Amino acid sequence: MSEDNPIRVFVTHAFSESDDYLRLFEFLECVDRFYYLNVSKPEERPSGGMNEIKDALIQQIKDSEAVFVLPALYEKQPDLVNFIMDAADANGKPMIVVRPYGGVMETPKALVERTNEHVEWNARDMVDALKRQARLEDTNRWEVVDFPGYDADGKIE
Repeated sequence: MSEDNPIRVFVTHAFSESDDYLRLFEFLECVDRFYYLNVSKPEERPSGGMNEIKDALIQQIKDSEAVFVLPALYEKQPDLVNFIMDAADANGKPMIVVRPYGGVMETPKALVERTNEHVEWNARDMVDALKRQARLEDTNRWEVVDFPGYDADGKIE
């Protein structure tokens, strides 16, 4: 993945930019040298009825490599999120569900069971899940813990 070949991401939406929708992109933006392209277009609500809306969502999903599912939208519009997930399944798009923001609720079991990964609101976890699901890349990153007063050779005198 490079600037010339960004991961194409779709995030569940109901043709409006919710707080969680915007927050997810803030998290992705804070990761150095991670390139993505947002193919969800909540600002482009199609005129017409539900069939036009569904067709627009299907096209956005087809353009993606992976789908992020937001539980807050599921709580408000479960039928729409189920449709999005059905479209992702039908088009072979892996799905990642992000826990409800703030940790006051559990992720609905229906979402956890249908998605490939379940992640926290943590930029590194989100990007790693996206790389695994969209490009089948494993980061193999290790956490580095820094102990003040110590270096690789032991205690600093």
